[in-house]
Amino acid sequence: MTEGSGPRRLLFVSTSAGEDSVAAEIIRRLPPGFIVEAYPAIGEGTAYHGLCAIVGPRALPPRWRRARFSVPHDFGLGNARAFWPGVQFLRRVRKSYDRVIVVGDIAALAGCWAAGIGDVVFLDLHRTGHGRPYTALERQLIGRTAALVFCRHEDLAAALRADGRDARSVGNVLMDCVPHGDYDAMSRRTRPTAVTLLPGSRAGNSESFALQINALRALPPEDRPDIFLAVAGSVSIDDLARAARLHRSGLLTGQSADLSTLRDEQLTVHMAHGSALGNLIEASDIVLSQADTATVQAVGLGRPVISFRTFRDRGARYRDEQGLYGIARIVTLPDVQSVSQALRVLLVNADERARIGALGAERVGGAGAIQDVVDAIVG
Repeated sequence: MTEGSGPRRLLFVSTSAGEDSVAAEIIRRLPPGFIVEAYPAIGEGTAYHGLCAIVGPRALPPRWRRARFSVPHDFGLGNARAFWPGVQFLRRVRKSYDRVIVVGDIAALAGCWAAGIGDVVFLDLHRTGHGRPYTALERQLIGRTAALVFCRHEDLAAALRADGRDARSVGNVLMDCVPHGDYDAMSRRTRPTAVTLLPGSRAGNSESFALQINALRALPPEDRPDIFLAVAGSVSIDDLARAARLHRSGLLTGQSADLSTLRDEQLTVHMAHGSALGNLIEASDIVLSQADTATVQAVGLGRPVISFRTFRDRGARYRDEQGLYGIARIVTLPDVQSVSQALRVLLVNADERARIGALGAERVGGAGAIQDVVDAIVG
């Protein structure tokens, strides 16, 4: 670590667009007196643009979540040969920072361990406490690498404290990080209901988006909702349009998050940058989501979520998440009919939407945890 009385140097490590956005919000809330750099191991790190310096090698997002735990796949990067550049970078800079903050899951922490970095502040965004606990191997990894751990559930924190670790459960920091931007979604509403589409930021998002659009096409015309699409920074709109057989049209309004529309003869999709995610969800009744962080935020904002599962999804993690969401995330088969049927049930039943949404918001919890994280980093 660095020495001297100058500004303290911090490195934030994250491995997905959702994790980037959480780390970026923490950085915004830091007081003066820090030099902050970010290492978004996967993707472009759009959330950090204009906020702090971005360092380290880039890697493309994986096509889907891995079906099984794998440090190289989860930390960055598809295979062992791609994993090592990230570890080598961290090894080179490990003495350049006063503190390293890992925002994400256990695999990113493993990258720090492999690079010889210790005394990490670890903000675990993914283990919910409603499914599998930390394994013995994971507890060992945390003990060797992390000085302080923030967990999403008290049971997880208690297990680590029993091992002699400094672990805390302060609430769901994800709800402090719902982004709102310059986009008036409500003014675009013309129908009784609305949905927001979250195809995710991974390379399979075009296929996911096409399935979501085809499910909307399969609805009776009188049941079709207004449609919003949150576009993550690394996503190609042209690829989405091509996969779903839509064309881009419409003039920009001057609102900074406006990305115009995608259309065909049946549907109009209003697009906004992911920085306006909160605007879209709050203007919608239902969310179709293949995202990670944004799904938690949608459920926390009281909106029922419909997702489809594929054989590529990691079973243990998916079950862990579903233990948290309960009925607030409706999981279907990855086909048009299944998604469309689940969507129509909710579109025509406002009472059921409200019931499911309220239960989900209660399970996820509200905002208010992030200041404890900031205070621990500063202290």
